[in-house]
Amino acid sequence: MSRNRTFNLADLFEIVAGVVPDRIAFRCGARQLSYRELDQRATRLASALRARGVGRGDHVGLMLYNSAEYLEGFFACCKIGAAAVNVNYRYVADELAYLFNSLNLTTLIHGAEFDVELARTVPATPRLLRRLRVGGDAAVDGALDYEAELRGGSDRLEDPDRSDDDLYILCTGGTTGMPKGVMWPHKAIVMAALGGGGIYFRRPPIERPDELAEFVPHGPALTYFATAPMMHGAAMWASLISLLAGHTVVVNDQPRFDAEHVWDIVVRDGVNIISIVGDAMALPLIQALEQHPGRWDLSRLITFGNGGAVFSQQLQQRLKVVLPKISISNGMGSSESGVIGGADRGSRDGGFMQFDPRPDLAVVSDDHRILTTPGSEGTLARTGYTPVGYYGDPKKSAETFVPIDGRVWVITGDRARIDDEGRYVVMGRGSQCINSGGEKIFPEEVEEAVRHDRAVQDVLVVGVPDERWGQKVVALVSLAKGAQFDREAFDRTCRERLAGYKVPREVVVCDEIRRSPAGKADYAWAKRVAAERLASA
Repeated sequence: MSRNRTFNLADLFEIVAGVVPDRIAFRCGARQLSYRELDQRATRLASALRARGVGRGDHVGLMLYNSAEYLEGFFACCKIGAAAVNVNYRYVADELAYLFNSLNLTTLIHGAEFDVELARTVPATPRLLRRLRVGGDAAVDGALDYEAELRGGSDRLEDPDRSDDDLYILCTGGTTGMPKGVMWPHKAIVMAALGGGGIYFRRPPIERPDELAEFVPHGPALTYFATAPMMHGAAMWASLISLLAGHTVVVNDQPRFDAEHVWDIVVRDGVNIISIVGDAMALPLIQALEQHPGRWDLSRLITFGNGGAVFSQQLQQRLKVVLPKISISNGMGSSESGVIGGADRGSRDGGFMQFDPRPDLAVVSDDHRILTTPGSEGTLARTGYTPVGYYGDPKKSAETFVPIDGRVWVITGDRARIDDEGRYVVMGRGSQCINSGGEKIFPEEVEEAVRHDRAVQDVLVVGVPDERWGQKVVALVSLAKGAQFDREAFDRTCRERLAGYKVPREVVVCDEIRRSPAGKADYAWAKRVAAERLASA
């Protein structure tokens, strides 16, 4: 007797693969895999991992560029109840050792590109029992050859214990502190971040897994391009949404982000949906279109999606000039909250993201009371399908996943206020809020204004200590190619859009603004550089 399907992501993917087996699931350059092939390879890998001792509840790191192996490794873990953990491949040995040890990784699937750093890491990670190496020579320094392991696996795999509550661990980016492992039950991540399986079909979330088999075969076979690294939640979630809809996931066949090459891929692979992470990715893509009008036939591109970082209003306007028919999708969320939803960054309230009231959202006071009065200010929170906490960190878990009125609420860290019409206006990360002379200033608002200066390529805004004001606003900027920085023009641009106290008092010009591989802001770096440069001025 066959077992009932669950909301385990392996079950959901197998349902889709079963009804559209010959559709292309994955493409990278000349390489492509059908749904049947991707599912078969993930099954063989899962069998091989189990034979090597990987069991239910074990933690398996994925340290890979966007690739078929990333998806195979992820689904293989889901198939046997192991928890896949995303690993930032830019980390150096000390950072990797901290992550591996704190999240108790027993297994690592990694690219050969990272051999040097891993050779320095492995001696400090005694609980890392096995490594599967993708690419390069077959076996180096005790690592197992990925393809050989996969070939040795079985096509048949039984796992009667699959559950809605099997865990997927999403490691946070570490831009506001040390990385933490967010523990998401599979059903919770499907509902909170993957649209419940019905998002592309304009359907409500599925109530039973087999519903996917009823509508996926009849939906359009669209092509989605994950430009950001899958090790970043936004790109991985968007990829999973597409796979559960029976779409094709395309990835870059180069490890670096080159805007012109990205547009070449969009044309070559007939991409319908592209996603990016914030202005750091959007700007070079827009500049390429502005500098080469008519070079790319983008008639098949329907949606330009963004999530994980701010896509500023002025860049959206520039995109609409070069792609007037494009639909822009702006999502907001975090590793802990899932995808809270999309909203337009309109001109009202300084261009802040706004949400209409709904049962799973609230503005919460600092002492954890739900606020309802217009004008109230607190932190945006979400309830419903939520993580069960941070792995191995009960203190941080208690601070973020808070029981209020009998329900668990995720305290997002995003400061929000209730406007006169009852909407929730999200102003920015509370941890980055600048207090200057008693006035609160949110960096995202200042960054939005600064980006109107066409000489500015990228910007981060931070507060640094100031004897008179407590903190003063400092903008770190990199300049567009060939541009010269004009402080008077910069101030004029800011004053047209900001109250005087929000205008940066100091501007630090940098060769490059440091961000994560996914484009997320590194405010710790920005504060350090700002303090050092101002101290030496």
